[in-house]
Amino acid sequence: MSDAHPIRSRRPGLSVGARIIAVIVLAAIGAVAAWLQHDAPRRSAEPRTEFTAKNPPAGLPTALTTGQHLHWSRCTSPPTARTGYDCAAMRTPLDYRKPGGRTIDVALIRRKATGPNARRIGSLVLNFGGPGVSGVSGLPEHLNQYKPLLDRYDLVSFDPRGVGATIPVRCGKTADDTGYEGADACAEHSGALLPYIGTSHTARDLDLMRYLLGDERLHYFGVSYGTALGAAYAHLYPSHVGRLVLEASVDPTEDLDEEQVSQVKAVQAAFDRFAAHCAARIRHCPTGDGPEEAARRMARLADRLRKKPAPAGGGENLDADDLAYAVGDHLDLGTDGWSPLAKALTALIDHNDARPLSKGADDIGSADQTATPRDNSRAALTAITCADSSLRPGFERLDRDAARVKAASPVFGTAWSIGVYLCYDWPFDGERATPQVNAAGAAPVLVVGGTGDPTTPYPGARHMARALGDGVGVLLTAEEEGHGTYPQNRCVTETVNRYLRTGHTPPPGKVCRGSMS
Repeated sequence: MSDAHPIRSRRPGLSVGARIIAVIVLAAIGAVAAWLQHDAPRRSAEPRTEFTAKNPPAGLPTALTTGQHLHWSRCTSPPTARTGYDCAAMRTPLDYRKPGGRTIDVALIRRKATGPNARRIGSLVLNFGGPGVSGVSGLPEHLNQYKPLLDRYDLVSFDPRGVGATIPVRCGKTADDTGYEGADACAEHSGALLPYIGTSHTARDLDLMRYLLGDERLHYFGVSYGTALGAAYAHLYPSHVGRLVLEASVDPTEDLDEEQVSQVKAVQAAFDRFAAHCAARIRHCPTGDGPEEAARRMARLADRLRKKPAPAGGGENLDADDLAYAVGDHLDLGTDGWSPLAKALTALIDHNDARPLSKGADDIGSADQTATPRDNSRAALTAITCADSSLRPGFERLDRDAARVKAASPVFGTAWSIGVYLCYDWPFDGERATPQVNAAGAAPVLVVGGTGDPTTPYPGARHMARALGDGVGVLLTAEEEGHGTYPQNRCVTETVNRYLRTGHTPPPGKVCRGSMS
């Protein structure tokens, strides 16, 4: 492949992408893509009643609250949203400390509820992860994943600050280039925006969105990075928390460097479980007779690819770092990704053919890259992450951290270690080393974690539930491989849907059995 990934993003996201020192990998959307169907839900013929909220966000001018109305109209982009979806723009302050100053437009998309008005709860706002993922493109792509909730909710998503059609960050060679050319390019083309695109700013946008959608409280479903956004909202607006689901949760107690180590250990553990399964169940297993032999074979393969990358089709090549990230993308799919991974590794090892491995990783990515011409996900990932994190260590500390990441995983450590340099030369200070998520007084928030998650390791879900506060964070554990457990685990899906429909949380300590049971 042409580019590498210094750090894996916390989301079901894009395909193997650009090797640039400050890019976050977007991984594991293939698990979602495999769940999608294309039959559209049936619409109700009953006239629609719009909801009205009476609790606007405090401190904003009336022109943005009671004086603003969302004007929904047929979506023109992406092509997948041109039938059955509505789009709108929401005006919000660029800087919430100066609410009467410059405003920006936040791009929204909606799929209207299909059930009767009397049963409609409101809007369910969705964030699919990242940071850097377009919700305007994502809702049509992931619609059927949430289809059972359409009878009770409008499904709503949006492009967060810095992403897609909402003040997109530009870090390419020119102001129109959606690529990533480093921190200096970000400062040159988007310097006026970079201080205002962090997660806490987007959380404030969510509260204005909630009000304009007509809801007294926010109902929200966040996946991976989306859990960081949902938790930030709960901290800022505990009295406005409705039914919040934080699925495949990030760890709010870890800083960016600690997260790198935890993540590389988790993906190595997932690979070891794959290797053990491969040795026991797959004839002519490409990784040998178990995890130790698998590590040796992968090291030899990586060394071979460093010397001469393998052809991956379309004029692209796959090198050692691409190998690590493509394998990680397959592991994000859980056990569904194990058989394709074994076949792809066999093709690469025996025939120097990287097409199955790279195509499998690309299939995990956006289903229609041409549908999002303004896709700036790599630049947005870096910019939002560095806006959130205040870590700016010097090179001596960075080199030590890189060595620590390398030592944590024989298969993935080298590729993952580049991520420690992500924000070292970022031109603006970040907000905090770790986020504030305590939400004392909020309604119960459902936190879902999979014990075999290779991208957002399970301890993060436990820490998130605890950090939200007593009586707020409710942990649901799934004994599953892969990044994310909804909707492929039936128990998780039923529990989450019940909570979103009724507000009833599961009993403390509830465990859903799955592929690791």
